[in-house]
Amino acid sequence: MHTRRLAKQQRQTWQDQGVFLCWLPPYGSEMNRGSEMNRIEDQWHQLKTHEIAGRMFEHEVDWADASIDGIEARSTKGNYTLERFKFIST
Repeated sequence: MHTRRLAKQQRQTWQDQGVFLCWLPPYGSEMNRGSEMNRIEDQWHQLKTHEIAGRMFEHEVDWADASIDGIEARSTKGNYTLERFKFIST
């Protein structure tokens, strides 16, 4: 989520609508020699490289379903707990 002034101004309005933002720490999305990726970037890289590599999706929902399946597969292989949140708008 962008931390620009407009996003910050909208934050309370969005929270009133049930949308909550999580601010990520600054990081470089590219892995550079001697630096470490943000943990979510590393997980996303692994997901793209192993679980959904080479696949084409006609619709966004197909990509989303494949991503969810891949995340679930990674949690099973890695033997860690996965908790999924579903956001419902009113």
